[in-house]
Amino acid sequence: MISETPAEPHVLGLLERALSASCAASLRAAVKLAVADALGDTPATADELAAAVGADPDALRRLLRSLTCHEVFAEDPQGRFVHTEVSLLLRTGAPDSLDQLVLWMTEPWTWELWGRLDESVRTGKEIFTDLYGGEFFEHVHRAWPESAAVFDRAMTQASKQSASAVAGVLSLEGARTVADIGGGQGFLLASLLELHPGVRGILFDRPDVVADADARLRDGGALADRVRLLAGDCREEIPADVDAYVFKNILGMNDEDAVVVLGNVVRTARAGAKVIIVENFVDDGPGQRFSTGMDLRMLLTVGGRKHTREGLLGLVEKSGLAVRDVRPVNSYQHMIEATTPGRST
Repeated sequence: MISETPAEPHVLGLLERALSASCAASLRAAVKLAVADALGDTPATADELAAAVGADPDALRRLLRSLTCHEVFAEDPQGRFVHTEVSLLLRTGAPDSLDQLVLWMTEPWTWELWGRLDESVRTGKEIFTDLYGGEFFEHVHRAWPESAAVFDRAMTQASKQSASAVAGVLSLEGARTVADIGGGQGFLLASLLELHPGVRGILFDRPDVVADADARLRDGGALADRVRLLAGDCREEIPADVDAYVFKNILGMNDEDAVVVLGNVVRTARAGAKVIIVENFVDDGPGQRFSTGMDLRMLLTVGGRKHTREGLLGLVEKSGLAVRDVRPVNSYQHMIEATTPGRST
C-alpha cells in the first residue's frame, strides 16, 4: 500500500503548476499540427492520426496523452482518441473555433516575456520594448507580419465568440444610434443591429480595421444602409450625435489613457448618452484564472491591465460618467452601464 504524507498533494500540485507551460505548448502544437481537424467523428489511434498530420506516432501519442489529462481529447478503452467539448473548439474554420486565439496566446515571442515577469513586477512597467526594441503593436506588425495576421484572426474569433452574448444582455431602449468604439470588424455591432431593426450604427476603429469590416456592414451588405464606417483613434476623438456608445475590451490600456478615452465621450456626447463598457474583472466571477492571466500578459506587453471591479468603476466615475448598473455577461465578462452628465435620475 502506498502511503502519502500530508504535504504530498500540495507538492504534486505545485510541481504541476510549475510545468503548466507544457499545457500551453501542447495546445499550440495540436493547433499547428491540425490534430483536431484530422480526428473526425469516429475514434482514431495515434498511429492513424500521425499518418494524417505527418507526425511521429510515438511523439504524437505522448502529446495526446498530455492533452487528455487536461480534458482536451479523450482516450477510449481501446486506446483510441476521441473529441471532447474542448477539443472541438480547436477545429479550423468551425463557427465556434478558438484555434487562432490559442495561437495568439502562445506565439513564440511570448515565452521569453513570461520568463522576465519578475522584472515587470519589480518596475510595474512593460518589458516588451526593452526586449524587442519597439512598442508592442507597432513592432508586431512591422517585424512579425505572420504573428500580426494571427492577432487579426484571433480578434475576429474573440468578437464572434462574445458578440451574441453581449448583444443579448445589452439594452438599447430609447436609442436611435449606437457606436461601437474600437469595434474591430463589427461583429457585435452587426448583432445589435439585427436585434434592433430601428437602430442605426457606427463602427469606429483604425482605418485598416474598418476597411475589413464584416460583410454585413460594407456596401451591398444586409445592414450597410444603417451603418457608417468611421476611421479614427478614440484617444483623440469620439463620434458625436450618438445615443449609446459601446466599449468592449478596449480599456486595458494604462489608466491615464482609459480616462482620456472616457473623458472624450463626456466632452463629445450629448447629455444623458448611454455608455456601455464590457470588460473582464480580475476579482469577480468564475473567469478569474483567465482574467488574471490576461492581466499579467498585458503588463508584460503594453503596461496595461485588466481591472478590479472597484478599480474600473473608479476610472469610469473619474472620467465624469455616472454608473447606473453593473451585471455579468457570461462567466468571464461584466457589463457596466453608465451615462454622460445631464440625465435626470
